[in-house]
Order: sequence, then structure tokens, then C-alpha cells
Amino acid sequence: MAVLHFKDAFWGSEFTSNAGYEALTQRLCDGRRACKDMEELLKMRAMAEERYGKELITIARKPGGQTEIGTLRISFDQLKAPRFWWAFEINNVIHITEIENVGNLHIQLSGMLKEEVKRMEQFRERQKEQRKKFEGIMEKVQKTKVSLYKKTMESKRTYEQRCREADEAEQAADKINSTTTPKQAEKVQNKAKQCREAAGDSEKQYMSNIDQLDKIRQEWESTHESTCEVVFQQQEGDRINILRNAIWVHCNHFSMQCVKDDECYEEVRTVLEGCDLTADINSFIEMKRTGSTPPAAVVFENFYNRELSGESNGTARFGGGVMKRFSNLLQGNCSGVSKNTNDGSQPIAPSSGDNSDGVYASIPGFANSVPNKTDHQGEQYQALYDYNAQGVDELSILMGDVLVVLEQGEDGWWTVQKNEQSGLVPGSYLTKI
Repeated sequence: MAVLHFKDAFWGSEFTSNAGYEALTQRLCDGRRACKDMEELLKMRAMAEERYGKELITIARKPGGQTEIGTLRISFDQLKAPRFWWAFEINNVIHITEIENVGNLHIQLSGMLKEEVKRMEQFRERQKEQRKKFEGIMEKVQKTKVSLYKKTMESKRTYEQRCREADEAEQAADKINSTTTPKQAEKVQNKAKQCREAAGDSEKQYMSNIDQLDKIRQEWESTHESTCEVVFQQQEGDRINILRNAIWVHCNHFSMQCVKDDECYEEVRTVLEGCDLTADINSFIEMKRTGSTPPAAVVFENFYNRELSGESNGTARFGGGVMKRFSNLLQGNCSGVSKNTNDGSQPIAPSSGDNSDGVYASIPGFANSVPNKTDHQGEQYQALYDYNAQGVDELSILMGDVLVVLEQGEDGWWTVQKNEQSGLVPGSYLTKI
């Protein structure tokens, strides 16, 4: 069976996400609680064995039936302690003094259980101290990463604000006419220059914070990987192995103490033979995994370059052309959609689909999925809804129109042909015939 690793399965999609680390620490806490439960079980069983052994010794030393002889004496002894004679029968003669030996064996077993409890407590405390050290390191690095991320995002907002102010000041300077006095013109020019310098300083600060954040990100990833592999996974494996062995030894003790109960403990050992450290760890990872790759790095986003980057952890922004169609779709086409929904006979028109890179917002009530972006040029589709063209490059359609798809755009807008006319329509308004 392939061995899975903590370091490859507990990353988060968000840059500041700590879900993987929290899942691991929760698992270790649950494991520590399981160790305490096992310790409590052994303590209670040790107390029961000790009480039982002492009671057997008391029974063995209690006088009675000593005046009898022969077979009646044997019957009397059997009446006193019938459970233990099968283990100490010699030549068909039962010896009452063997009850005390059995009592001593139970007391010895109680002592062994107490020693096992001490070893488990020491193991648990060692793991706690080791884990505490590395958890402190992880929490410190995580805290630094989150703090620097917030600082970087703040510098990004400042940079964008300074750029807008500089643009506005330069536009104001460009609008200076002949009626403006030289002093006023100079004042406007100086303001534009100062704004542009402030924008440049903000840009440098933003880029510097990005560099610092990338360094702390690399440090956090390295610390996360080493902590997962060297500490967390090793501790989880050791804990499973210790508990597995403790249960195994626990069963062996009681099997030796009471042979007739051996079949019961054999069933437990049969199950324990199937206990696999790798299988347990793999099962946990499969159920609780939070991600197989670390979050993408935060990259510098130029204020004047509005193209959306899929690898950026910064704020996504809309392009100008797509933003225009987005506004037209949500605002200009509302009237065309509402008139078809007043009679309650048709569903609400959907957005351009979830596959448009997050540009179009979802419209509640739409249950149809967006068609795949595979190449289906030349195939016939039928309009599900009315759509009124909002631009010269778009085409108005009515519900039920049969259209020929010429091209399926990546932004969710398809080029279609109807009655020798062609134009753009939302792809999510169409269904294949």
C-alpha cells in the first residue's frame, strides 16, 4: 500500500488559511485523549485485579471444613472455590491452598498493569513536550505570515488609491485653459507631480511588501513540511504503535491469567493482527485532507494592467470589455427577461455561467448548467430565453429561435447566426437541439 504523507495533504487554498495545520493538531489532540482513555481503562482494571486477588487470598485463608476428611473434604473445598480448581488439579485431587496462589497472580497482574499505565503516561508527556515546541514555531510563523499579508494588502490599497489620485491630478492639469492664471496652472502642475511621486513611492512600498511576504511564505512552507513529516506524522505513527502494542500486551496478560477466556482474547488479537499503521494514517488523510498543494504566491498586480491572473492571491478585477457586457447583462437585459417571467411559465434567465472565470454573478433560480467550452461550431442550438442586444456586436433573440453556433467564446459569449444575421449572445441562454 502506498504511504501517504501529512506534508502533501494538509495545505489550504487561501493564502492565510490554517485549516491543514488545525486538522493535524486536532488529530494529535484526539490521539492524546485516546491515550488517556487507555490509561484510565488499565487503571480501573488494575484496581479490579488487585481487589479480586486480595479477596481470593482472604477466602483461601479463611478456616472452614478442616475437620472433614476423604471425599466429603474434597466436595467442601470445591464448594468454596469452584472456579479455580480446574487450573490446579493434580491426580484428581483439588488443593485449596492454590486459591491463594491464584490471588497472588492477580495481584502481580495488577502491578504489571500499573507499570504499563506509567509507561503510557510518560510516552504521552514526551509527545506533548515535543509537539509543544514545534507548535510554537508553527504558530509564530503563521502569525507573521498573516500579519505581513494584511500589511501587504493595505499597501496594495494605498498604491491603488495613490494611482487614482495621480491620474485625477494629471487629468486636471491637462484641462488647464487660457483663462487659468499662471499661478493656478503652476499649482495644478505641482499637485499632479506630487501625486505621481506619491504613487511611485506607494508602488515601491507595495513591491517591497510583496517580496517580504514571499520570503515568509517560503519559510512557512518549509516549516510546515518539516513539522508534518518529522513531528506530526512520526508522533501519530508512534502513538498508533504504542496503543496497538498496549492492547496486545493487555490481552496477553489476561489470556495467561485465565486460559478459558483465551478464545475471547484471540478474537481481539485476530483483529489487532489486521491493525496496520500505514492503513490508519492513510485512512485519516483520505477523510480529513484539506489540499495537496500549497496556496499560490501573491504576485505584484500593476494598477494599469487589468488582466485577471489565475495564479494571484490578490483581489480579482474585471476587464473593461467584459465588465461592460456584465453590466449590460444585469441591467440592460432585465426588462427583456422580466416580461417573460411575469406569467410564471418560464424560469429566470441565467447568468453567462460559472465557467466565465468568475466574471458573471450567479442569478438565483437558475438550475441549468453552462454548456462545456468544447468546440461545437456549426451545430444548432435553441434559445431558452429572450435577449435584447445591448451593442452593435450583439444579436437579439427570442425564446424558441433556432440558431447556428459559429464560435463559443471563453468569456461565455457565443457568436451565432440567425436568418443570415450574426452576433454575440450569452451562451447560457442556449441549449443544444
